[in-house]
Amino acid sequence: MSTISVPLNAEAEKALKELTEITGVNRVAVIRKAIKHYREEEAINAILRAEQEVSEGKLLRVATPRDLLSR
Repeated sequence: MSTISVPLNAEAEKALKELTEITGVNRVAVIRKAIKHYREEEAINAILRAEQEVSEGKLLRVATPRDLLSR
């Protein structure tokens, strides 16, 4: 496990304090959950981008073994 030091601006510090008070968990737990949530959001966004590319016809056609043999 690694440790990092991240400077927070006043707004982020206030939000972190509010979240710890609301949830009753410590700052580390809030930050870990935020990282997990961010990863989940990025995965969802990647799927949505891929679906958008499919709907726009930006698919790459995958060659089948038969296609490769006929070349």
